[in-house]
Amino acid sequence: MTRRRTPRNSVIRLTTGHAARTMNHPFARREPVLALDFGATSVLVTTDGPVTVEDLEFARQLAHAAHRFARSFERSFYGLPDGQGVAA
Repeated sequence: MTRRRTPRNSVIRLTTGHAARTMNHPFARREPVLALDFGATSVLVTTDGPVTVEDLEFARQLAHAAHRFARSFERSFYGLPDGQGVAA
């Protein structure tokens, strides 16, 4: 992953919960769309045209980060390294 070249000027925080959902919308004749729904707020991730090498690299980075995100939640849910559970 490359280092950020521009500083952040805003952050949007969307928290998970009972209304949070993710959906992948593959299309045969156009670019795929990843939908992240948080109740009344939806985020759609797609390309601006035909898929490029950069788009593919971003999708792979996103998948890798999502996998690490899920693993972090699993560790928090099922227990800490010392065996102490944090959720039932």
